[in-house]
Amino acid sequence: MTQADAPLELISPLMHPAFQPRIPDRALYQLPPEWFHISSGPVYGRVNVRPGDNDLLSGDAPPFGIRVKLHGRVLDSDGRGVPNTLIEIWQANSAGRYLDQYCNRPWLPRDDNFTGAGRCLTDAQGRYSFSTIRPSGYAGPEGTGMWRAAHVHFSLFGPDLANRVVTACYFENDPLNATDFVLRQQNDWRNRDRLIARFDPDETGLDGKYLRQAYKWDIVLRGPAATPREH
Repeated sequence: MTQADAPLELISPLMHPAFQPRIPDRALYQLPPEWFHISSGPVYGRVNVRPGDNDLLSGDAPPFGIRVKLHGRVLDSDGRGVPNTLIEIWQANSAGRYLDQYCNRPWLPRDDNFTGAGRCLTDAQGRYSFSTIRPSGYAGPEGTGMWRAAHVHFSLFGPDLANRVVTACYFENDPLNATDFVLRQQNDWRNRDRLIARFDPDETGLDGKYLRQAYKWDIVLRGPAATPREH
């Protein structure tokens, strides 16, 4: 059975009614093979990744919120680091609002000193690091009474377009993790656990005159311990 023939419940495990706007309602279209190519590095736009692209705090003034170092490694199924992986992240600010103009929570305050998105390449050992703030949780779809826990969206690109992974991490000990309707779609507690960034006391400390918390989250691309992904 090809993916085009698969029932919808096999296409995505996230078929929650409140999450429906982000879930395909028909089988995915298969791109022609010639659209893909193999190269020596990740696939991305014309602008190369630059030093500082992983710093989401680079506005004209300090953004609101708790500063966070979010770091870890991208690993293969054998625990080896995967180098030269393009990682892009995006997230809400400390009030729960995305900088994107299409964010549907206009009553929440913007923070124009917080970029809301960043990117980096993993090093030779598969390590990555971002300077950001801890996002706020926010209400789910109107009228549902559900909430989203604080989370950061991740997109990873390997050497070709077919190797993209989209996932998200959550923060250890966030009380909203237990009721987040997206995280709860992972019925296996081990998969939920693989989406949790752990507090890192060794990297927590002063960042200039500001306190910076640190969280560590490793992303496993494949194998029985693979990090769950969005579909």
